[in-house]
Amino acid sequence: MTLCFIFSEQASTMFLEQFNKGNGKKCFFSSLFITVVFTISFYWYENKTIRWRFEGLLRCSQEPSNVNDDVSPLDLLTDLAIGRMLYDKPQTFKPPRSDILMITPWLAPIIWNGSYNSDILNAQFHQRNVRIGITVFAIKKYTAFVKTFIKTAEQFFMVGYKVNYYVFTDRANDISNFTLPEGRQLVILKVPSYKRWQEVSMRRMEMIRDHAYQRFYKEVDYLVCVDVDMRFSDSVGVEILSDVFGTLHPGFYNAQRDHFTYERRQQSTAYIPTDEGDFYYAGGYFGGTVEEVYKLTNFCHNAMMTDQNNSLEAIWHDESYLNKYFLYHKPTKILSPEYLWDNGFDVPQFLQRRRFVAVPKNHNAIRNKRALQENHGYQK
Repeated sequence: MTLCFIFSEQASTMFLEQFNKGNGKKCFFSSLFITVVFTISFYWYENKTIRWRFEGLLRCSQEPSNVNDDVSPLDLLTDLAIGRMLYDKPQTFKPPRSDILMITPWLAPIIWNGSYNSDILNAQFHQRNVRIGITVFAIKKYTAFVKTFIKTAEQFFMVGYKVNYYVFTDRANDISNFTLPEGRQLVILKVPSYKRWQEVSMRRMEMIRDHAYQRFYKEVDYLVCVDVDMRFSDSVGVEILSDVFGTLHPGFYNAQRDHFTYERRQQSTAYIPTDEGDFYYAGGYFGGTVEEVYKLTNFCHNAMMTDQNNSLEAIWHDESYLNKYFLYHKPTKILSPEYLWDNGFDVPQFLQRRRFVAVPKNHNAIRNKRALQENHGYQK
C-alpha cells in the first residue's frame, strides 16, 4: 500500500512538470492513466486483505486446513452412524397416558414417565455428542448440600454424557474434592456473598447470564439451572433437553390461574393479570440451550433492576420474573412435577416417579446465622 502512495506522489510531480512545459493534452492522458493504475492497485490491495482474513477464518474453524474456494463447509460434515433399534410401534389412537396433560396449546410436550423412550432419545443425543452444564448456587451454609447433590447426580443425572457441574460459591474451600469419571467435571465459580437470601436468589439470574456470555457457550451445549438443596432419586436424562424448558411447580400443578402466586402489583415489571397465565413455573428448575438461557436470564435480571430502581421487589423474587418471561416467551418443553418434588406433599396417584426431591432442612438455620443442625435428613 505504501508503494501505491509513493507511486501516486511521483505521478503528481510528473503531471506538474508536463503541465508547466505546456504539454497539456499529453499531460491529461498521462494523469488519467496514472489514476486508473492507482485505483486498480488500491482495490487489489484491499480485496487481497479481505481474502486473507476470510481464508484465515476458514483455517481456524474448519478441518482440514487446506480448504480451497471450491469446498463448501457442508462437504466437511461426517456421516453419523445409525444403529438398529427394536421397540414397540407407537399407536396413533392409543396415547401412552390419558390421566395427564401431555402437550400444551402451543405444542410443547410435557414430560411425564411413560411419555418417551429413553433408548431412542439416547441414540439421537449421543450422535450429537452433546455437552450439558448444570448450575447450582452454594452460598454461605448452602455449601453443606453440594456433596449430596453431586453424589446423587452421578447416580441419576445424564448418565453416560459429558457434564460440567458449575458450582457458584463464596466458600470455595468448603467444597469437597470429587473424583468424577472422564467427561464429567466440577467447576468452582467464586462469587460474592450477600446479606439477604432473597438477594442471593435474585442475583442468580445475573451470574448465570454473565457466565453464559463469558464461558458457558464455549464449554457446553445445554444448561440446566437448579437449586442445590436437592437430591436426585431417579433418572433424569436427555428427555428434559430443549431450546428452553421450565418445570411445573409442585405446589401449583393443578391450581387455577387466579390462585397462582404471580406478582399482582401493576407497578412491577413481573406483573401478570389474574386473567392471564398458563402454568406456575418453579424458579428452581429451568434450562435450555446456552443462547436461550442467556436471553431468559438477561430478561429477568434487567426486569429486577428496573423494579429495584423503583424500590420494588417481586413477591417471589427471581421466580416471579421467570414466570413473566415464560408467559410471553413460551417454553418449548415443560417438565412435570416428577422433576421437582417435595416429599412433604402427599404423593398423588399420577406421580409415578420422583426424580429430584427437596432435602429436608431447617430454613431458618440455613438462611440465618444460627448453627447448622446435624439432623436435617441428609448426609453431609
